[in-house]
Amino acid sequence: MKPFFRIRLVKRSIISLMQIIGLIVFILYICVPLSFRFMPAFQRHLVFLPYLRWPVGVDFGDPSSEGLSGARNLYLETDSDVKVGVWHILPESLIGAKFETPEEALGAGNPIVLYLHGNSGSRAGSHRIELYKILQSLNYHVITMDYRGYADSTLTYMSEDGAVTDATAVYDYIKKHSKDSMVVVWGHSLGTGVASRTVRQLCDDKQPPNRLILEAPFNNVRDEIRNHPLSYIFRPIPAFDWFFTEPLVANNLAFDSDKHIARIDCPILILHAQDDAVIPIILAKKLYEEALNSRPAGWPPVQFIEFHQDFGYAHKYICRAPELPSIIHEYIDSGLDGRKSGSQLIV
Repeated sequence: MKPFFRIRLVKRSIISLMQIIGLIVFILYICVPLSFRFMPAFQRHLVFLPYLRWPVGVDFGDPSSEGLSGARNLYLETDSDVKVGVWHILPESLIGAKFETPEEALGAGNPIVLYLHGNSGSRAGSHRIELYKILQSLNYHVITMDYRGYADSTLTYMSEDGAVTDATAVYDYIKKHSKDSMVVVWGHSLGTGVASRTVRQLCDDKQPPNRLILEAPFNNVRDEIRNHPLSYIFRPIPAFDWFFTEPLVANNLAFDSDKHIARIDCPILILHAQDDAVIPIILAKKLYEEALNSRPAGWPPVQFIEFHQDFGYAHKYICRAPELPSIIHEYIDSGLDGRKSGSQLIV
């Protein structure tokens, strides 16, 4: 090939490469920020991720197909034209026991855990099932649900209000049948935002749960977006907050757990792994400090337990900590009235 043609080929290649880079920059720094700012539906789908339907092929009507024994599927109406899919997993000691109705088992005296999952997948997620089995082995009921827009629940408009409405309705169903059984609300990831606001409202209404557990929580969704790995490439944008965090408040996606926790007057347990890259532990520590500083003196304790990064639990696998069953057993089954707030590192 003659030098002249080589030069032309190199120039064309450089021009093509620059065009591709320019298109990528245009999409990343113009199209994506503008879409996020002015398209509430885009915001909702990025916050809730309902389209990540893993695992696939789940038969929600048959929880035993996912390896769960003593479990049943039901649907609860939570709002006008909205039903959510729910699994009720019996405590190990009640599997095979005879009750006149399935709901009667909820009043048998075993603690009941209402589990509110994070923003992807469904109640059939593998790490969630691992946790259900631990709770079941501790002789707790597990009530786990999919918010509207997820799995086999009604496909409809998603918002913070909607998720909280769903969680509150399922809580009301539990309280209707639980008699004097202890009720614990457990939220993970985005579910901690749902749990915090739900429990705050229950406390305001003088019907709080007995315990609240926040696993891998954030303090508010604005700080979470600022610290999320996917936001790294957008942080150089001068108007980052105008594009990405301010619209969330206006569009019912604020998840201000740090504001809600100040009004929660039941015992609180926070669990977080040091190597969580999705929700950095610094956000959980901010939430913990807010709880310590904003709740009145004499209110029930706030416990913070962090797991060393060497364990590799990251965002989803605290359920694999050998210490977790004893931590949960002590927190739920032991009296906390005289215990002080405090933090602990598991190494």
